[in-house]
Amino acid sequence: MQRSRDGTREDTRTDSTLVSRNVTVRGRRTSLRLEPAMWEAFAEVCNREAVTPSVLCSEIDRTRDPKGSLTAAVRVFLLAYFQEAATEQGHRQASHASPSS
Repeated sequence: MQRSRDGTREDTRTDSTLVSRNVTVRGRRTSLRLEPAMWEAFAEVCNREAVTPSVLCSEIDRTRDPKGSLTAAVRVFLLAYFQEAATEQGHRQASHASPSS
């Protein structure tokens, strides 16, 4: 185990393409296993929204379907977040649109 850039602990075993990291969710410690690209997207959302990984995971956990896993809820959240950013309005709000848009 080693510390990642965002301060969470990271499992660096090479027998899986998934990376495990520990986070605190609503006061309890748990681990998530996500692909490296998902962890990068997760860190980007934390950065953009100025929240810690624990705060973001706690909010996702609070609003998720209790029948599903937290890991699945994180993946769905990330997909929805970046899909919204890819809309015309999201694109304009991110200041990526041309002045004539």
